[in-house]
Amino acid sequence: MSVNKTITIAGKSGHPLTVNRLGYGTIRLTGEGIYGEPPRRQEALDILKHAVNHGVNFLDTADYYGDDVTNRLIAESIYPYPAGLVICTKVGGARKPDKSWIPFHKPENLRSSIDNNLRTLKLDHITLVHFRVIGGSMDSFKESMETMFAMQQEGKILHVGVSNVSPEELSTAMSMGPIATVENMYGHGQRTNLNMGHFESRGGAEVLAICEENEIPMIPYFSLLNSLNKKDHRITEIAKKHNASEAQIDIAWLLHKSPWILPIPGTSQMKHLIENLGATDVQLTVEDMEYLE
Repeated sequence: MSVNKTITIAGKSGHPLTVNRLGYGTIRLTGEGIYGEPPRRQEALDILKHAVNHGVNFLDTADYYGDDVTNRLIAESIYPYPAGLVICTKVGGARKPDKSWIPFHKPENLRSSIDNNLRTLKLDHITLVHFRVIGGSMDSFKESMETMFAMQQEGKILHVGVSNVSPEELSTAMSMGPIATVENMYGHGQRTNLNMGHFESRGGAEVLAICEENEIPMIPYFSLLNSLNKKDHRITEIAKKHNASEAQIDIAWLLHKSPWILPIPGTSQMKHLIENLGATDVQLTVEDMEYLE
């Protein structure tokens, strides 16, 4: 099977973005509990440089990673940014000193988060921003999305996306304005609903189907989490067949599963980054995909 090497975000808009079809999620570049500075700070900086220097032009971050650690690492390691680099951030959440995750989705919260991202990332506007759902009612979701689209009209945001949404929330967001991307938990090992506290999978396959129908890229986060924690003999067998690692097969499965999936596997180790980048060279057959299904 052949796979597309690139994917276009907001292709129907006047500002389409074409990126290489393996991004990098920065969430692992933090301290324990996704909080504080990384234990190996220089390696974190080197990972970001290596990723961008080797074809990664989509970075996923958030000002509540760390707290605000990954944004500062991005700016320190690769600013001024190369042409074509898309830095995608998230708003809607915050961290407390006890490392807990809390909703931060009031209009004034979202505006302060955007201003913080702009300042730390040294940008005058953000190319792509996901509104991250952490609890709340449908009415609060609509209020948050109204604020996101308002900031888009003001020029602070170029494209608006959503994260951790149910099929109903995604449909609601699409009825309110153009949705460029969706970032939900999804992977070979988590295609249905999983409740893992702040990190949960909500309507994985259903959300992907909506994205495919509307040509909206789906960006799966923590796609390797469940697969690597719970070994799947099918992944192991296909990895041996292709002389690849199990992580590479997991990523390759996403790339082959749908042309509208943009994987962003994250890691805090250079050797794993290099391994993950190699997943784009794995060519799965139709029979491989049928077996993995």
